[in-house]
Amino acid sequence: QVQLVESGGGLVQPGGSLRLSCITSGSIHSFNAMGWYRRAPGKQRELVADITSGVSTTYADSVKGRFTISRDNAKNTVYLEMNNLKPEDTAVYYCHALDIVAMKRMDYWGQGTQVTVSS
Repeated sequence: QVQLVESGGGLVQPGGSLRLSCITSGSIHSFNAMGWYRRAPGKQRELVADITSGVSTTYADSVKGRFTISRDNAKNTVYLEMNNLKPEDTAVYYCHALDIVAMKRMDYWGQGTQVTVSS
């Protein structure tokens, strides 16, 4: 069973920075893509950023230029560097891994880490 464990959330003032980490129990080489989603209070879960096995990245418009997703294959870890944080970035952030095997899609999720941006 694949496990994803996030860390790095917390309370930060507007304009501040945080780095989220997600370590997997398996090799991230095996995943087609990994990414970060978030769910703010009263809102649906949304994609923040993802990175494919070919290192192609996608970002939500709201975070472009402020957030950077990266991966360290040797450490089986995916990162989300978040700069110039805004109160609207407040949410629970979830790590996600996508695996497609024999045309069957498998989604794996972490437990989530809280990010609160407030003065």
